[in-house]
Amino acid sequence: MDLILKAGAHGLPVQELQGLLSTAGFKVVVDGWFGDATAAAVMAAQRKFGLVVDGMAGPKTMAAIRGLPVHHCLSEADLQAAADKLEVPLASVKAVNAVESVGCGMLPDGRPKILLERHVAYKLAKEAGMDADALAARFPAIINKARGGYAGGASEWVRFDSLRGITSQAVAVGACSWGLFQIMGYHWGELGFPAAEEFQRAMFYSEGDQLDAFVRYVQNDPALLKALRARKWTDFARLYNGPAYAENSYDAKLVAAYARFAPAEKAAA
Repeated sequence: MDLILKAGAHGLPVQELQGLLSTAGFKVVVDGWFGDATAAAVMAAQRKFGLVVDGMAGPKTMAAIRGLPVHHCLSEADLQAAADKLEVPLASVKAVNAVESVGCGMLPDGRPKILLERHVAYKLAKEAGMDADALAARFPAIINKARGGYAGGASEWVRFDSLRGITSQAVAVGACSWGLFQIMGYHWGELGFPAAEEFQRAMFYSEGDQLDAFVRYVQNDPALLKALRARKWTDFARLYNGPAYAENSYDAKLVAAYARFAPAEKAAA
């Protein structure tokens, strides 16, 4: 899991962050404690580099402070555009991004994060007229009636390429969740993409494009959109994550995240 430094953190990682901020010209004391002054410096850096302004220093913020390219990363403008399309406060989109996203939508090598769902591969292969049972017997790790078989990280792309080789590009794209918000590829048609390959290409462009896929997904689900607009976080968490949402306290996390971002939005108004 990517390290994210935020208010209350302390120790050598915070000291390193403060040193980088100071070197980059942001006013902060290098004392190893992540207090209000450090949060303010982080937000100033995020504004300067066009990142999401949340006062937390994750891999994207650290990369920007180090002078690495972050043009493919999610920006504050991306979140504002999403809020406008969904007709909700910016704080609502920031809350969803903080809780429901995977933190970074891209792997270090620039490819989007994916997770191959082998049970979905089985279903899609069968729907495409392929002998899914024969394929599952030979390649159970990537096509199977049962969930599982995950490899994680860049290794999921090895599984993707293997699945594509024994089925098709469309089945492989459809069987994976993609990017920041883990949107399943088989939604490509209802999200307005002319082909599975076009959806895949968009996921490669940037995290902003991955956010746009999430916006389309929400717009396509009236109940989900209604819950987001009304800030009924329990309903939103249940509809987005399924009946097991409470196991990870997604609804409570959304409530807390919205409460954190809403005051900042009012102050900026």
